[in-house]
Amino acid sequence: MGLMIDELRYPAGRFSPVTPSDEVRRAAIDDLATLPRQMRDAVAGLNDAQLDTPYRDGGWTLRQVVHHVPDSHLNAYVRLKLALTEDAPTIKPYDEKTWAGLADARMPIEPSLLLLDALHARWVTLFRAMTLEQYARAFSHPEYPEGLLTLDWLLQQYAWHSRHHVAHITSLRQRQGW
Repeated sequence: MGLMIDELRYPAGRFSPVTPSDEVRRAAIDDLATLPRQMRDAVAGLNDAQLDTPYRDGGWTLRQVVHHVPDSHLNAYVRLKLALTEDAPTIKPYDEKTWAGLADARMPIEPSLLLLDALHARWVTLFRAMTLEQYARAFSHPEYPEGLLTLDWLLQQYAWHSRHHVAHITSLRQRQGW
């Protein structure tokens, strides 16, 4: 019997934030700190044909996934900095599916892996230096009309996002025997 669509779409499970604590923050920051290495390990040895394989029917190719992660995390990094320096800013969403169809999502993956290295070094530095008051700062996201999203939420969201997309790659590799 094949895997259920939800298991293929969410191999790390769906995002479910928990009550913030020092331990939760440390674990989430560790996820962000280790993502660049985990992403490199996940794609190590893959050839172009494998990178151009969708992780599920109707899903992005592994190459698009690798390029998507720094696109997404760069947006989140900017949102963090805006929320740290402005009072409850409204951020601008972006169309990730359209971005994944642009020419730079078809190029070799090394530039995106390098971008992850640099971006996460800076992002992790900021998160580790933040105070509890800063973690409580918030921003407004037009796609989340229920209210303001805190920087604690942002940290947990992108720690999950890191695990989520690495799992897309590693679960396909496992299923394919790569």
